Amino acid sequence: MLLRRLMSTSTKPTVLRLGQVAYAQEAWAELEKIANVIVNDSPNREQFLQDLKGKYSNVDYITRTFPSVTQTGLFDAELVSHLPESVKAVCHNGAGYDQVDPHALLTKNIQLSNVPELVDNATADTHVFLLLGALRNFNAGHEALLKGEWAQVRKAAAGTPVANDPEGKTVGIVGLGAIGRNILSKLKPFGFKKFVYHNRNRLPEDQENGAEYVSLDELLATSDIISINIPLNKHTTHFFNEEKFSKMKQGVVVVNTARGGVIDETAFIKYLKSGHIRSAGLDVMQNEPDVNLELVNLPNVLALPHMGTHSFETIKKMEEFVVENVKSLIETGKVISLVPEQKAHDF
Repeated sequence: MLLRRLMSTSTKPTVLRLGQVAYAQEAWAELEKIANVIVNDSPNREQFLQDLKGKYSNVDYITRTFPSVTQTGLFDAELVSHLPESVKAVCHNGAGYDQVDPHALLTKNIQLSNVPELVDNATADTHVFLLLGALRNFNAGHEALLKGEWAQVRKAAAGTPVANDPEGKTVGIVGLGAIGRNILSKLKPFGFKKFVYHNRNRLPEDQENGAEYVSLDELLATSDIISINIPLNKHTTHFFNEEKFSKMKQGVVVVNTARGGVIDETAFIKYLKSGHIRSAGLDVMQNEPDVNLELVNLPNVLALPHMGTHSFETIKKMEEFVVENVKSLIETGKVISLVPEQKAHDF
């Protein structure tokens, strides 16, 4: 009987879990019935690379969270080169996967999955909050209230500059993907005059939801609010730079809940200080959590510490979906949500 149990255990695939589980303990407990789950305890990248040759040398699947980067560093070409030959997939807990190099993984025939769609509602809700807050100068008013300036100045709204309503304004959406379309749907009831968008290619009309496809230059020149929803990769790093900001309409509002790295923050601060960009709503910044305090302390910036998916319901669903990806691998050999860069590859 003991031998049979040992044989049964040894035939189970091994899952290496990087990062903590907040709410999906039941899902992981179910997974442990069909897989051996080991939790990474390597304190830093150097030790993790060593452990990949030792105690983690026979893992079949790896799951990872965004914060686990503090233990392993980026899943770049160097780290991928150290992965055991047994690894078949990396399942990332997040829609954005800029911490992981999907092309490097392809060189070792390793699948990469992410968590699309489940993050859309929470991220879009956050985007709408930031957009309306930045449009109405709510951050400046909030700061004045906290500093006791209302009692000092004895003026309406504590002397906060008069802002704008949505009516008559054009929203330009850069990246009308799933999250961009969700944002568009949520913004429509507020009475904006027009929605335009720019993607690398125009979407089918039934996915545009009334938004007009325009060139990027036209979007930058005509939009009162610019909504940023593009992934971070080698092509989009500092996509919004001095050149793009100079083409924006005077007094534009910029909102970003995608990734901080798509914005050149040095140029961004310059245009925010000059007033060319009137205000900004940001949930993401470069070098998180070591963010540029000059940027987030500007009175015309409404900033959050990456809270787009920071809700119980969304976190739980995301964690459970990672487990579903692993189950799919065990049962079919394929992840559910293969990232776009790998979809042409025959695994």
